[in-house]
Amino acid sequence: MPTESTSAGRSSRLAVRKTYKLFIGGAFPRSESGRSYAVTSTGGEFLANAALASRKDVRDAVSSARGAFGKWSGATAYNRGQILYRVAEMLEGRRAQFIDEVAASEGGDAQLTVDAAIDLWVWYAGWADKIAQVYGNANPVAGPFFNLSSPEPTGVVGAVAPQDSSLLGLVGVLAPIIVTGNTAVVLAAESGPLPAITLAEVLATSDLPGGVVNLLTGRVAETAPWLASHMDVNALDLTGVAEPGLAADLERAAADNLKRVVRPPAGPVDWRADPGTARMIQFLETKTVWHPKGI
Repeated sequence: MPTESTSAGRSSRLAVRKTYKLFIGGAFPRSESGRSYAVTSTGGEFLANAALASRKDVRDAVSSARGAFGKWSGATAYNRGQILYRVAEMLEGRRAQFIDEVAASEGGDAQLTVDAAIDLWVWYAGWADKIAQVYGNANPVAGPFFNLSSPEPTGVVGAVAPQDSSLLGLVGVLAPIIVTGNTAVVLAAESGPLPAITLAEVLATSDLPGGVVNLLTGRVAETAPWLASHMDVNALDLTGVAEPGLAADLERAAADNLKRVVRPPAGPVDWRADPGTARMIQFLETKTVWHPKGI
């Protein structure tokens, strides 16, 4: 076994350096382009090399999300809630690692941030089998009919995670997309992608089907236009796009197939505040069914 000698004559193990990759279809491929970029801490210290996603990686991720949509949207709401709660259990089990990575990526009170992220994930998991009851309805009609409205998932949702909140903001964007039955392609925070890839490792070893969440790291300005213009993406969340010109370009690209678009917030977002149900319902469609009753 390779060892290093110390001044005391003892040997120490060589560190096993972690390779941070993309997360597509439940697997961890390197970028199709073979490129990577250096990730540094808030103090400028080198942390790791992360994969630099390309246009081809975006296309692969969208294809994977589309392939997973039928099974995930067809699962019972109760089952989706169980799976998301299992993710929260595993987040709790790797809490110390997340604290270290969040501290390096964004500073601040990392322990408080990680705890808030886990709690937020549990909160959304609890809504899985309740959102349809809140936003579905039996509508009164003048005639011998039942008229029922029920929410259904939009489809494949592309999202740009917040750039200043590498884990908590990511959870705040991702969890409401998938809890309602959508599948996701997420562009992680460009300068702090390490907690996102660790979250992907949690998702890969939970009961979440492969392809429900696909996570890409790299330059948002390079990959987001391909996500916005992709004709098999049904909706776009631009929460993490900080540059107004880029946000406008992405919204124009999204108009080609009438994607639903969530625009960037006007100011800072408090991800610790009560999120309400707004983020869940923005990627739901309402289906209304008429059915005769009596004779």
